Amino acid sequence: MKKRSDQHCSFCGKNKEEVLILIAGIDGFICESCVQQAQLIIDEELAQQQDKEQPKINLNLVKPKEIKSFLDEYVIGQEEAKKVLSVAVYNHYKRLNQKTNEDIEIEKSNIVMVGETGTGKTLLAKTIARLLKVPFTIVDATVFTEAGYVGEDVESILSRLLQSANYDVKAAERGIVYIDEIDKIARKSSNPSITRDVSGEGVQQSMLKLLEGTDIQVPPQGGRKHPEQKMIKINTQNILFVCGGAFDGIDKIIARRTQTQVIGYKKPDDELAEADNLLQFVNPQDLKAFGLIPELIGRIPVLTYLEPLTAGTLKRILTEPKNALIKQYKKLMEYEGIELDIEEDAIDFIVEKAVEFKLGARGLRTICEAVMTDAMYETPSAEEKESITITREYAEEKLSKTKLNKLKAA
Repeated sequence: MKKRSDQHCSFCGKNKEEVLILIAGIDGFICESCVQQAQLIIDEELAQQQDKEQPKINLNLVKPKEIKSFLDEYVIGQEEAKKVLSVAVYNHYKRLNQKTNEDIEIEKSNIVMVGETGTGKTLLAKTIARLLKVPFTIVDATVFTEAGYVGEDVESILSRLLQSANYDVKAAERGIVYIDEIDKIARKSSNPSITRDVSGEGVQQSMLKLLEGTDIQVPPQGGRKHPEQKMIKINTQNILFVCGGAFDGIDKIIARRTQTQVIGYKKPDDELAEADNLLQFVNPQDLKAFGLIPELIGRIPVLTYLEPLTAGTLKRILTEPKNALIKQYKKLMEYEGIELDIEEDAIDFIVEKAVEFKLGARGLRTICEAVMTDAMYETPSAEEKESITITREYAEEKLSKTKLNKLKAA
């Protein structure tokens, strides 16, 4: 055995006193720095071999029909949007499994969903996130500003994705991003701006390369608050972007293009039904007229719409999904040992008010809270806890005492 003073790393030659740890072998030593260096070399070699041999990711492909049936458990209606989203996600999985040495390279198909507020755009994205085995994040486009101004840069989209992937760059590079409120970054007029459009056209321009696919230097802890942090390089070529927005007022643009008249001679019922759901005729030309720049529209080739919610759909939303509102309130009362029963007439009344307020599915929650607040306030302290029945008369009485009663449809 060598004397302690003679012990040194067989790779870099440093003495025992110059290193933190010196690991002994049969006929030599190695320090902790050389171990780390060797690990990096091994990782790089293995990564290169995987790239040459086989698909980068071994994913269990979930068929489009299976994806849609999972969405059906949580989202009522919106058949067209669910079908488009299921196919896009399935193709994204297949694209990730494609061998790198193939002649035909499959392009990614980013999606934009157009639909009124409360029709389920964000819910669709959140439900997809439950099913997927790839990193998924939801970001809000309203916080983004042009580079150099107060607000967030578009690179923070990838910071969020990196965080959801536990800072695994390889995993983040095959993730899916849902950008909500994409319509809020539309430019204010259809003419190109000659001045700065800090939260509109400027943001759209900075998103172009991000959506198409390029190497982007990402601050792991977010934007400008930590200027000293080391940047991480992420390639966005295999990241699928799903965008959603209410596009309030786009129905008027569609009506002008299709020359739909609502005033004048009486129209057949089928034409009136079509006039109520003009979003089904949405096309890229309408998005351009709304304020999205053509370069951005070209990078989001798949366009789908969400149908307005009817009274029948709202009633199903209230009762049918796995996490339906009625089921949630029954569960809350179960914790108190109380059986809750809501009569059919009371449910119909809640739906009528939701249609009147035009708040979409979110309006259901607002009205239910107004009706249920007193019951949920009194029952935990009640001595006798058996069952509660909510009738239409009770619901009307409770709603009449709230300020919601003053709310009229816009």
